[in-house]
Amino acid sequence: MKKIRIYELAKELELESKVIVDFLHDLGAEVSNHMSSLEPDIADMLREHYAPDKTTTVSLPESDDDSRVTKLKKRPHEERADKGRSGGSRDKRKGAPAKTTEKPVVKPVPEKKAKTIILGERVSVNELAQKLGLSGTEVIKQLMKIGIMASLSQSIDYDIAAIVAGEFGQTVVPEQDLAEEIFSDVCEEPSLQEWRPPVVTIMGHVDHGKTTLLDSIRKTKVTATEAGGITQHIGAYQIVYKDKPITFLDTPGHEAFTAIRARGAKATDVAVLVVAANDGVMPQTVEALNHAKAANVPIIVAINKTDLHAANPERVKQELTEHGLVVEEWGGDTIAVNVSALQDEGIDGLLEMILLVAEVEDLKANPLCPARGTVIDAKLDKGRGPVATVLIATGTLRVGDAFAVGNVCGKVRALINDQGETIKEAGPSTPVEVLGITDVPEAGDIFVVVKDEQTARQVASIQREKQRDRDLNRFSRVTLDDLFQRIQEGEVKELNLVIKADVQGSAEAVRASLEKLSTDEVRVKVIHQGVGAISESDVLLATASDAVIIGFNVRPEPNARKAAERDGVEIRVYRIIYNLLDEVRAAMAGLLDPEFKEQILGRVQVRQTFKIPGGVIAGSYVLDGKITRSAEVRVLRDNVIIHEGKISSLKRFKDDVREVNHGYECGIGIERFNDIKDGDVIEAFVMVKVERSL
Repeated sequence: MKKIRIYELAKELELESKVIVDFLHDLGAEVSNHMSSLEPDIADMLREHYAPDKTTTVSLPESDDDSRVTKLKKRPHEERADKGRSGGSRDKRKGAPAKTTEKPVVKPVPEKKAKTIILGERVSVNELAQKLGLSGTEVIKQLMKIGIMASLSQSIDYDIAAIVAGEFGQTVVPEQDLAEEIFSDVCEEPSLQEWRPPVVTIMGHVDHGKTTLLDSIRKTKVTATEAGGITQHIGAYQIVYKDKPITFLDTPGHEAFTAIRARGAKATDVAVLVVAANDGVMPQTVEALNHAKAANVPIIVAINKTDLHAANPERVKQELTEHGLVVEEWGGDTIAVNVSALQDEGIDGLLEMILLVAEVEDLKANPLCPARGTVIDAKLDKGRGPVATVLIATGTLRVGDAFAVGNVCGKVRALINDQGETIKEAGPSTPVEVLGITDVPEAGDIFVVVKDEQTARQVASIQREKQRDRDLNRFSRVTLDDLFQRIQEGEVKELNLVIKADVQGSAEAVRASLEKLSTDEVRVKVIHQGVGAISESDVLLATASDAVIIGFNVRPEPNARKAAERDGVEIRVYRIIYNLLDEVRAAMAGLLDPEFKEQILGRVQVRQTFKIPGGVIAGSYVLDGKITRSAEVRVLRDNVIIHEGKISSLKRFKDDVREVNHGYECGIGIERFNDIKDGDVIEAFVMVKVERSL
């Protein structure tokens, strides 16, 4: 069917066009006048609404009720019952009391409320009507009431469908796809739960001895391999103490790696807060403390460097009370242990306390179900391909298992433990490096074992499609709210960056710290973030986006370097986070709009004015400074500004000159201003650009 105009429908229904227009306005429809066109579905709904009810013809003489138009199906029965009571021929067949008692029984509303329907992310109006068991016109009418004009063939999203279903007393639940089912399915059979090792996160301020403490526990030297002696990756290690394994996560201590540390706290059972006895509680100590509290995990305080002369453990305990941690010996419930990582003192006591807290927490997991875990870190290894460090949460991961992780999938080719040994399987709370992934996953992604590779590929495909939709929605779709925001942001400058790092965790942390540098005037925009060497495609992206490439612990490939030189793309590589932030901050300062400061050049007094064709020339004397042809001027009369403008001409005698110095006379013409009088003062000035800094 084709569209119909309002005046044609009004003529068909024997109504005034204004009645239909007003009715549609009440329902929230956007129609302007009688010439507006209506979809066939809307027209059918209006025909049904204004169709005359045959039963109303009997009741018209008997009732003056105004509501017969809006309640066509209920009023005729009541009116017929009234007519029966008034002495009609049907009085014998039906009594009034029986009719009124039957009416509430007939209503099927409770059954409709109990009904639950399953809907996908988008559903057509016709399909929604069928699932609700209603006519399409009723659903369209309800949509119009909430301001949405849609025909039967058009689709609406899940949220709108849920509102419409709620109006009809029915509930809806979202339809789960294969990926959602797999990622949401958690195996928690109580009878199969067994004890699992505790996962401990070492947290604290930079250079307070976290990695050295972990070295003492593992009897290895990790710090020597890190640039600048700062831990820049998440390390996951497992030790055995008194025949009981304990898993440790070593989160980076520098404040730029807040995102990694926060993720580490979420994956942990016990947080060990390392505080140096000579420094006390520092800003990152408080930050780490807040992460542990937000993760709702028990905290053990390890007061390190107690072997130093400047050590003062009591001051540390005092400062901790200011942040809500009261140690046991002071009547609180926080365990505090004095340790010296360098001298290997107090390590056994710390491990004892960790096992004690783990015993109280009663940590259990089911080792028999399909493995599920969290990606702690991921990188692209030149010889082995994509590698992910996974902390198993429940189940047992075996070589040959098919898995899905984030937007990628794979089949376990090899499992490598923290000692670099190849193992066949990994149980709960075990950190392992997993080989056999199709691409580098995001740090923090959920790792789930599925029944076969085909299922894994399907799940990864669904996740990629969802990610693509999210990206398109983020960059392409505009709402009225953010349309105004984008217009306002026309004055905001952007520094586009492409970030490449050696591991995913570092890339995330660099991105988070750089985005924090954004101000109201300069915004840092990371257009791409990846793992591995800087490639030619990265340079191509930077060329198209006018971006700077930041490499962290990676180098550009030879072809990429040549392409960058050819296209004029800047590549900056760093190994220390401090240098990276300082240089980017300086680059941002160069993008700030410069401030302009007024610099007075000189003052000129008008002695006599001369009228010439097309204007007035002010015969003037330079009181101080000088006046230049390119300067801007303001005319002062009794020290009140009466005009600001530019010089149209500057002459000395009959010659045009560029400037006139103090003590000389000159003739000055001012653009578009002729109201110059004797005694006025002309002030010459220029606007000098002043570079700003963040």
